[in-house]
Amino acid sequence: MTASPGPEISSEPALSWVAQGYATRVPVIYRVGMDHHQALGEYLRARREQIQPEDVGLIGGGRRRVPGLRREELAMLAGISADYYLRLEQGRHQTPSPQVLDALAAVLYLDADSTAYLHSLATVSTAKSRSPLRRTERVPAGTLQFLDALPMPAFIHDRRLTVLAANAFASALSPNYRPGVNLLRAIFLDDDERELHRDWARATVEAVAGVRAAAGSRFDDDQLTGLIGELSMRSEPFRRLWARHDVHRRTGGVSLLEHPDVGALELRHEKLTIAGTDGQTLVAYHAESGSPSAQALELLSSIAASRTRERVAEATNLDP
Repeated sequence: MTASPGPEISSEPALSWVAQGYATRVPVIYRVGMDHHQALGEYLRARREQIQPEDVGLIGGGRRRVPGLRREELAMLAGISADYYLRLEQGRHQTPSPQVLDALAAVLYLDADSTAYLHSLATVSTAKSRSPLRRTERVPAGTLQFLDALPMPAFIHDRRLTVLAANAFASALSPNYRPGVNLLRAIFLDDDERELHRDWARATVEAVAGVRAAAGSRFDDDQLTGLIGELSMRSEPFRRLWARHDVHRRTGGVSLLEHPDVGALELRHEKLTIAGTDGQTLVAYHAESGSPSAQALELLSSIAASRTRERVAEATNLDP
């Protein structure tokens, strides 16, 4: 099976949404945002609202007008003044020390990925603005050869979850595993992709948290801003998940799929970062040896090979 690198994927702005002004009408909490001065405060507020007083040993204190901890409660637990924390959340103070950030992360129960993200937001607030990214994504030639040689469904995506290359086995697993398709858009807006994932809710949580982690503090990515704006306008589930500000860098897991040709699949997916690239990731699916899912993958491999032969025959005007 030959891996398809597809056309070069440019990081030009998504004009179909940005140029029409849709992204600018989305509430800032739902967007990746271009105002780095507010990013730290937005993240702190989103995480604060997810911590209940009982989670940190405080008495609930009766009815609350807003969810989660109050600002003064978080400040007290982190050992800083309420006024100082208010200025952080409002974007009026941009240079908290690493010690303050670690104290806030501890109170908010942030894991390692989320804590690193918090630090990155504080770091970018002092950096000079950069020009929007204009970059063409290219998969290294050796990596394409490796992808082609893999005996399992595999594809490569960038940090926005846009597919850059895929082998025929992957395209047989999902038609969205082909160059140019954005998987974040597909999982929220493509009904067939939703039906493929028996664990759709888990898959969406992982996708959104992964994109936010990969985006980090890069506020100069017009294409990503356009994508977030589009999905915020068109998908309520996406809006809810993006507003949570979850950050996770998954290296693998289990996917539960329902394939139209081979039925139920329980597959592990492994994610490998490609060195020397701007966040490119190779994703490969495999099944436990001897399992029903392994047998189903063998059948899918045969189907993929047959379809490849048919396409080659059509392209050369030969009979299959």
